[in-house]
Amino acid sequence: MKHFLVLPLSFGLLVGVAVAQNRPVTPPVDRDDAQRREINPDLKPGNEPPRSEGSVRGPNESSSKDRNVDISPPPGDNRHPGSTLEGPDEASGITEMKPWNPHKADKDVEVGLYYFKQKNYKAAESRFREALYWQDNHAEATYRLANTLDKVGKKDEARQFYESYLKILPNGDFAQECKKALDRLASVESSGKIAAKPTSRP
Repeated sequence: MKHFLVLPLSFGLLVGVAVAQNRPVTPPVDRDDAQRREINPDLKPGNEPPRSEGSVRGPNESSSKDRNVDISPPPGDNRHPGSTLEGPDEASGITEMKPWNPHKADKDVEVGLYYFKQKNYKAAESRFREALYWQDNHAEATYRLANTLDKVGKKDEARQFYESYLKILPNGDFAQECKKALDRLASVESSGKIAAKPTSRP
C-alpha cells in the first residue's frame, strides 16, 4: 500500500520540478532602475545608462578607453634633485631580444661533454657554442668551449673564453684550470714571439 502512494507522489514532484525549470525568470525591479525610467522614459528595465556621451562600448571593450590620461611629467620635472637618473632610451627602430633558456643550455653542455669524451671536438665545440647562445653567461659552457678550442689549436679564441670564465666565476670550480691554461698560453705565445724574432746580420 505504501508503494502505491510513493510512486504518484514522486511522479508529481518530478513533473513540478520540470515545469519550474521551463518557467522564465523575471529579474527583480531595481529602485534605481525605476528612478532612471522617470528621468528618461525611453529606458527599458535592465538597461544601463550610457557611461559618457557619444561612447558606445562593446561587450569586450575596456572602460579605461573612455578617457585619455596624460602621463607625461609636469613642466620643470627635470630640475629636481636626482633628475639626472635617466630611464631606458626610446627604441629606435627594430629591437632584438636575446633568447634565454638555461635548460637547453644545460642539455647542450651535457651533450657537448659526451662528444668531448669521444674526441669529437668539432661536435663538442658546436654544442658548447649553442649552450652559450641559450645562456650567454653559462660558466661551465664557457670553460668547456675554451678547453675544446684549446684542444683544436684555436689558442686566441680559447684565451678569450678562459678569461670570460674568470669574469663570470672568479673562484669557480674551473678557475684554477683557467688560470693554468692562461699561463701556459701566455708562455707559449711569448716563446713563439722570441723564436719568430729575426736575427740581425753582422
